[in-house]
Amino acid sequence: MMRILHLAFLTVLLYCLPASGQWRAHVYMNQLGGHWNFPVVTDSVMDMTIGDDHRELLVNVTGGATVPFAIANIDSVAFEKEPDVETKNQYKVFQLYVTTNDGQDITSRDEYKDCHIALNADGAFTSFSANGQIRGRGNSSFLWYDKKPYRLKLDQKHKVLGLEKAKSWVLLANYRDVTDLMNTFVFEMGHALGLPYTNHTRYVELFVNGDYRGLYQLTEQVQQNKNRVNISTSRGILLSLDVDDGPSENPGAGDNFFTKVYRMPACVKFPDDEYFTSNTVDSVKAVFSILEQAIKDKDYDQVKQLLDIPSFIKYLQIQEFVYNVELSAPRSIFMHKDGDGPWVMGPLWDFDAGYDFDWSNMYTGHTFFTDYHETVMGTNPLKRNGQYNYVPQFFTDLFGCPEFVEQYKAQWAQVKDTIVSHCWQECIKYVRYMRYCGALEREAARWPLNGKSFETELAKMLQWLKNRATFMSDLIANIPVPDAPNTGGRFCGTVNVSTSMDWNAGYSQANKVKVGKQRVLNLMGVSTADFDESKVTIVPLCTDGSEGINGTNGVFGGWFDGENNPGQYADGHVYIEVFQDLWNWSCGLYQWNCWDSEHTVTMQYQYPHEGTLLKVNVSVKFTIN
Repeated sequence: MMRILHLAFLTVLLYCLPASGQWRAHVYMNQLGGHWNFPVVTDSVMDMTIGDDHRELLVNVTGGATVPFAIANIDSVAFEKEPDVETKNQYKVFQLYVTTNDGQDITSRDEYKDCHIALNADGAFTSFSANGQIRGRGNSSFLWYDKKPYRLKLDQKHKVLGLEKAKSWVLLANYRDVTDLMNTFVFEMGHALGLPYTNHTRYVELFVNGDYRGLYQLTEQVQQNKNRVNISTSRGILLSLDVDDGPSENPGAGDNFFTKVYRMPACVKFPDDEYFTSNTVDSVKAVFSILEQAIKDKDYDQVKQLLDIPSFIKYLQIQEFVYNVELSAPRSIFMHKDGDGPWVMGPLWDFDAGYDFDWSNMYTGHTFFTDYHETVMGTNPLKRNGQYNYVPQFFTDLFGCPEFVEQYKAQWAQVKDTIVSHCWQECIKYVRYMRYCGALEREAARWPLNGKSFETELAKMLQWLKNRATFMSDLIANIPVPDAPNTGGRFCGTVNVSTSMDWNAGYSQANKVKVGKQRVLNLMGVSTADFDESKVTIVPLCTDGSEGINGTNGVFGGWFDGENNPGQYADGHVYIEVFQDLWNWSCGLYQWNCWDSEHTVTMQYQYPHEGTLLKVNVSVKFTIN
């Protein structure tokens, strides 16, 4: 009977209204325990027809798309204007209806599907109906999980839910995040700390071809745009430090490279296809290497000219605060630069791998908030003594500059008492509307997550953030301030050691590189009583005597290539790795690179003492059997 009433009502409606003129139809539906309002713009009332099987209302929209609505679920269809006054209430949960032109689901991250997008702004902003395209997005989030994230591209730039005009938008699924707040909390931190171009949050409930897909976070695509990352088209750079976009994982892309000094995987996001030239990658690499070298040299006066230090400090503190282990890869680390201006960190992106996520159950698990004591960079970031001690030294070498460490401490001291409460209050405003409209119940019904409860996880998250704030305050207050830098330091001599390695054992050697502590102290002229191991740094040296990078997982160490220069694992022949014991070093080799019978490599102890940096080389001869 209900379907017959719907059909009769719609038939009368379609034959009684004028046929000409553009109409904004609002299709009101009742299903899944919710009341839905989907706006659809049509050029003529006659473009709304009843399907042959009398089960669907078909709305033909500009561009050839046909948007179907199940008649059984339609309460009414109204033709109405948008309200004159917008409430600007960003905290509501809005409704988004996507219809692909071919009626098929979105299965590709590479190819867009033509689609129609109907967004109900519920009086808070202007609703709209538009043609566009949709595809999947993300890496692990798209490949591992049934709830997929998406990228939307409108045919024309448009404001979306009060956010400034653009074509490209992102729908984050937040599948493993039961709270749906992990990215939102970080975005709020970014806004509170004044990081430029920080993303915004709008929550929507998504339908794709009539299928309810759950609660999504709609936000801006990270890109160059006057309403996004506002850098010039002629001299602006937007760079992503990201393993997935780098040369190893994406070797044929043509827009990526390993950075010159720290060998980090990088991808040029802008200049993009429209402005990209044959020398873009080389130019960006060269410009970035100037900053890298200044950081490596700990030339803080030069670094201050090349890098926006406040943004760097705030960015690192956010990463460490939410324990975002992606910093160590690195992944989703954005930086931008406009003309002759400094490099600036951001925008912030991708934080559902933080908050102490349990990686041992990464494919199916949704476990966070277990331990608030863990660190990415460590209690002494210069030594990278945290849980991820292979974090690129690009992020940690400045902790060897006293002025930087003092600024780092001062910045956290300014915000430590208010940052969590302020950002949490913003998050709870979104939660109130999720509860009020029933979105949480519908999300849980659509995507039950191993018995995880939103309310339980929400309480865990708040407690973890409070504990983390206390822990961070103590952590940062106790980061050691290094001695004032000195010019060059004093070379005190060389210790020669040798050890053998078994080629068949590969990475896992039983032998150690053993260095005589007393021999090193004697060369430095430092007594055992005056020696403080916490101040020691051990760096790998290139064959020309310059400092190389630590490409290992150790606090100190290096992968050495066929020419005995330190670099990355992929090019490495032999490695040295130093953890807690500064005098007994682990070692090993990469079998399929290393066919030599011997290698001689150099590590250097560096120790600040009475205003001078004392240096002792350790020449290690490996005999490979």
